[in-house]
Amino acid sequence: MTTPHAIRTLDLPVSDADTDVWHEVLAAARAADVPELPPPSRAEVAGRLRVPPARGRTALWAAEDGVAQLLLFTDEENRHTAFLGTLAVRPRSRRRGLGTALWRHVRAELLADGRTSVSVQIEDGGPGRAFAESLGFENVLPMAWYVQDVAGAPAGGADPAGYTLLHWPGLVPDAWAEAAAAAHGAMEDAPTGDLDEQTVAWTPQRLHAAQQLVLDRGGAMSTVAAVTPGGEVAAYTELVLPDPGGPHAVQYDTVVVPRHRGKGLGRAVKLRMLAEAAARHPGLRTIATTVADDNAPMRAVNASLGYRRARGAAVWQLKL
Repeated sequence: MTTPHAIRTLDLPVSDADTDVWHEVLAAARAADVPELPPPSRAEVAGRLRVPPARGRTALWAAEDGVAQLLLFTDEENRHTAFLGTLAVRPRSRRRGLGTALWRHVRAELLADGRTSVSVQIEDGGPGRAFAESLGFENVLPMAWYVQDVAGAPAGGADPAGYTLLHWPGLVPDAWAEAAAAAHGAMEDAPTGDLDEQTVAWTPQRLHAAQQLVLDRGGAMSTVAAVTPGGEVAAYTELVLPDPGGPHAVQYDTVVVPRHRGKGLGRAVKLRMLAEAAARHPGLRTIATTVADDNAPMRAVNASLGYRRARGAAVWQLKL
C-alpha cells in the first residue's frame, strides 16, 4: 500500500531491495547523528527484517528515505504497550514531514491495536530527542552506552572460589536451561524507571526462544555462567555479535542472583566471556553495553574492566 509520502507497509520477510533501502537509510542517519559509531552491517539489518521477533508482532513501514519498525508485545503482561525499534530519516529528506508521516502510521497502528503507551531508546546527540519531545515523549530511564576495547582489556577468567565458570555458545544446554531461566528472574530488581513495560517470567522455553532468535537472524551468541556445586546458576552474562564476521559485539544481560552478590561474580563472568570471545572471534575489536544511570554496582564492575562511557542515551515513553 502506498501513502502520500510514498510510505509502504512491509511484511516479513522483507525483500532484498527493501532491505538495501532500509540499510542505506540507517547508515546515512547514523553517519549524520552519531558519526563516531560504525554503520550497522547489512547482515545485521537483514536478519531483523527476515525473522519475526520472539515476543510480539512487528509492523514495518518504508519510504525511499525513511523507515519505521514497531514491536507490539503479545505476552499478556504487556499487551497494553509497544516498543518503537526504528524511526529514521535520511538526512537529505529531513524537515520535510517524512518523520512525522512515519510517526502517524506508527500511532495509528498503536491505537488500532489498543495500545496505551509506547517506548523508544534514543541516543544523545542526534535529532531524536527533540523529535520525541515534540510528540510528548518523556525520559523515563536515563542510561549510557559504555564501550570496552578488547585489545586493551584485563586478562583473567579464573573460577571464583566455590563456583565453576561454564561457557555456552549458542543455546544454553537443556540440562541448564531451567537454572539459567531462574537466574534471569533476578533481573527483576534492575532499574526500569517509570517504564510501562512489565517483567515477564522467564521459563526455559522463553530463554531458548530469545536465544534462537539471535541465531536465526544470523548472529552469534554466547553465555558464561558461574554455577554452584548444587547446580544453581549464580551469575551469568550474555554476549551477542549481530554480525559474527564484524568487529563489534553487544553485551546483553549481566546478572548476579541476590544471595550470591558481593563475591565478584559479575566481574568474573565478564572476564571469562572476554577471553572466550577474543579466542572465538579474532576480528572482535569492541564490546558495547548500556547501563542505567541508577545502576551504580554494574557501572563499577564495568569501570574495573576498562569500559569507558561513550555517550548518553535514554528510554523515552509516550502515554497515548
